[in-house]
This record gives sequence, C-alpha cells and structure tokens, in this order.
Amino acid sequence: MRIQVINPNTSQAMTHKIGVAAQAVARAGTEIFPCCPQDGPESIEGHFDEAIAAVGLLEEIRKGVAHGYDAHVIACFGDPGLLAARELAIGPVIGIAEAAFHLASLVSTRFAVITTLGRTRIIAEHLLQRYGMQGLCTSVSCLEIPVLALEACDDALIERIAVEGRRLRDEEGAGAIVLGCGGMADLRQVLSEAIGIPVVEGVSAAVKLAESLVELGLGTSKHGDLAFPLGKGFTGRYAHLSR
Repeated sequence: MRIQVINPNTSQAMTHKIGVAAQAVARAGTEIFPCCPQDGPESIEGHFDEAIAAVGLLEEIRKGVAHGYDAHVIACFGDPGLLAARELAIGPVIGIAEAAFHLASLVSTRFAVITTLGRTRIIAEHLLQRYGMQGLCTSVSCLEIPVLALEACDDALIERIAVEGRRLRDEEGAGAIVLGCGGMADLRQVLSEAIGIPVVEGVSAAVKLAESLVELGLGTSKHGDLAFPLGKGFTGRYAHLSR
C-alpha cells in the first residue's frame, strides 16, 4: 500500500517530521510518500493562508493520483481543500483534524483540543461543528505559539503542552487530548505519558484510517458532489487545469 502524506505548507523540515511520524505508525508493507507544495505559505495560520495553500495542495493531489497512490492524507489541522481533493481522488483522502476527532470520540466521551495560535481557534471550532463533534469537545485551547516553533520542539515546550493537557483533564474533564497541528506529529507518545490520558495526533490517526479504508476496498465515492470535477476551461496561470 502506498499513502501520500501532504504537508500543505512549504516547510521542508515540517514535511520531514510529518513523514517520519507517518511511517512510524504504518503497517509493514505500507510505504509513506511525504511531500509539500513548491509554492505557498511557509506555515498555515489563518483563513488566508489556508486558501492559498489549498491550490498547492490540490496540485500535489493531482500528482499523487497520477502516481497511483492508494490514499492521501492532508497533514494540516485545518483540513484545507479536503472536499476538493476528494473530487480529484479515487482513493480515500483523509484530513488530520477529521481523523483525530473521530478517533478521540472512540476512546473518550469528551476530548479537548490543544493547538497553536488563538486566531485559529475558530477554524477548529468550525471543523468540530462540520464533523458533528462540537458536543464532544470541552474546549479548544491555544498555546499562542507560531506553527514553525514546532519544527524544533524542546523539552520546555513539551512540558508547556503537557501542563495544559493536565489542566484540561482536571478542570474540564477531558478524557482525551487532540493535538491540533501537523507540526505536533512526533509528540503523541511523550505527551500521552506526561498527561496520563490518551493523546490523539492527526497524522498517525489519518494514516491508520487510510490503511483501514484501503484494506476494506473503500475509495472516495464518485457519485454526487464528489464526482470528478466538470470538464471546463481554465485561464491564465490555471490553464493547465483545463479538462
């Protein structure tokens, strides 16, 4: 099985981290192909960043489909371009936020999200609503750190996340913690031990869900709104997308 794991920002360091974390949980025989767009924001920290990054993400999906990958993972917690990517793909396309929320709901009745900047809280809350998970989430907690600070996460930052996780556990009754950034892909185990409750990280969750769907023979439905995009002309810099 071959799974494409796309970091929608342009950080090579974060792409490498995400790829290592994805391969670490993959089954024997599953190959992970990490990638990121050549053009776009170096980090995704708001609606504008997501909109720009989605174009590069969809280019990577097109390449992945052409290479015949069995499934695709969107490794940004905003799940940018998810439905558009599913229009392009035959295999499953999994966003890490959707994957993490679902797995957290299977191991706890209430979970909390820890993410980066406060300005992205509303994005996570919108996703919780869209996926029908808002009633299961105690809160979305923001550390007020930039995404790129996670490229070289030190012990002090790990402890800061752990302290917040323990607070959410004790004060809000959260039974699990969802890590709300692809840059936290390598912190699942250490934080689970430090907080003392299940910690769900979206990259690993998405890889395992992708493996399961492929093994069950379940690809993206091509009926209705997720059918392949209608054939039409595109102009200017997007002329190559004409179908």
